[in-house]
Amino acid sequence: MSKDIRIKRGLSLKLEGEAEKELVKAPRSKTYAIKPPDFHALVPKMVLKEGAKVLAGDELFFSKYTDEIRFTSPVSGVLKYIKRGEKRKIMEVIIEADPEDTYRDFGKMDAASSDAEAVKQRILESGCGAFINQRPYDIIADPKDTPKAIFISAVSTAPLAPDWGFILKDKLAAFQEGINALKKLTPGKVHLGVDARSAQYLKDIKGVELHTVKGPHPAGNVGVQIHKIDPINQGDRVWTVNPEDVTIIGNLFLTGNYIADKTVAVTGSEATNRKYFSTKIGAEVSDLIQKVDEDVRIVSGNVLTGLKLAYDQHVSFFSNEVTLLPEGNNYRAFGWLPFTYNNIHSNSRTSLSWLFPNRKFKPTTNLNGEERALVVTGEMEEVLPMDVYPMQLIKACMAGDIEKMENLGIYEVAPEDFALVEYVNTSKIEIQDVIRLGLDLMITEVG
Repeated sequence: MSKDIRIKRGLSLKLEGEAEKELVKAPRSKTYAIKPPDFHALVPKMVLKEGAKVLAGDELFFSKYTDEIRFTSPVSGVLKYIKRGEKRKIMEVIIEADPEDTYRDFGKMDAASSDAEAVKQRILESGCGAFINQRPYDIIADPKDTPKAIFISAVSTAPLAPDWGFILKDKLAAFQEGINALKKLTPGKVHLGVDARSAQYLKDIKGVELHTVKGPHPAGNVGVQIHKIDPINQGDRVWTVNPEDVTIIGNLFLTGNYIADKTVAVTGSEATNRKYFSTKIGAEVSDLIQKVDEDVRIVSGNVLTGLKLAYDQHVSFFSNEVTLLPEGNNYRAFGWLPFTYNNIHSNSRTSLSWLFPNRKFKPTTNLNGEERALVVTGEMEEVLPMDVYPMQLIKACMAGDIEKMENLGIYEVAPEDFALVEYVNTSKIEIQDVIRLGLDLMITEVG
């Protein structure tokens, strides 16, 4: 029996460009990339050199400070290039793929009947430990910790977010096996959040506590669900996993192979082929979308939290969405007049678009202003459905006041929880970056 979670505060952005419910097999990319910057606070150490032959599932690099956390190749082929940035920081590990994958055999294992330590070791040696994040801090989970619970959110509330029910409907056996494996990692519960679309496929999954989530964005954020179900206190550890990544873990136990399949929804007003594409982790962007003009922004993820990509780059590790939207490189004359541009969404009703509540908008990347003073308006609290004082926490993070950050709930939040706060805030401050810096300070000073 499911338990209901009803979220009242928030904001659901209705945008043009939702993906059609059609699954298409994407062309096999010539190269695939694993990007260490996708894993916050990771310092990678390479295991292989350029030119090395790899199987799908072979180790590429590991975490310098937690060597049990390994990162493996999503395909078989040749390690073509290690791209480095400033101070020789590893930015990308690029694999030139074989025409067909050859897998490293980890051996089949029944997760439900296996020893918990054996299950954990199998997940770590295969590279599937990279799929498990921890709260607080929103970083890769430390395998030495024991989480009090594990949370999975199959709720789609972000702008143009992919439909998890559609993605998972043909992968239920692997999803169930992944749940069986995750249950071995915690003495507590595995919580699964669903909405009306995903519930019809996931309602019979065993071994989870099912929660039906209703409400506007950010109701789908796993951090909001943790806050409502089992809040995090100092010293607690909670692990989170994305729904499709659960199926990769499940396939590891069912087949003995690391099958890095990824479903990516191509969305956005500027996308011409808005469909769901079946591909692999780290695929080339050019195999999912047609070449676009300079005035189109390619985003790996959704418009609130995604990362900017170039056409010749690779999709980020955790992304199930690629969004195309217009660049905001045009100046709007008399843009401050409320009746001049009624096709622009405004949460504060500075545009007459609020008269059309069911209208879908075509946003650009324009900030509509520059950074300005952070003033008390009450707008932040309207879109953050957590018992947190957002402005006070933001100021504490900016000041680096650890005691205040702790008292104001820094352990419960992640940058994505403040994406809507950043969107509605009139100061134009990069609030997600502020929260990230605050979390980094906590990692350094508190651990």
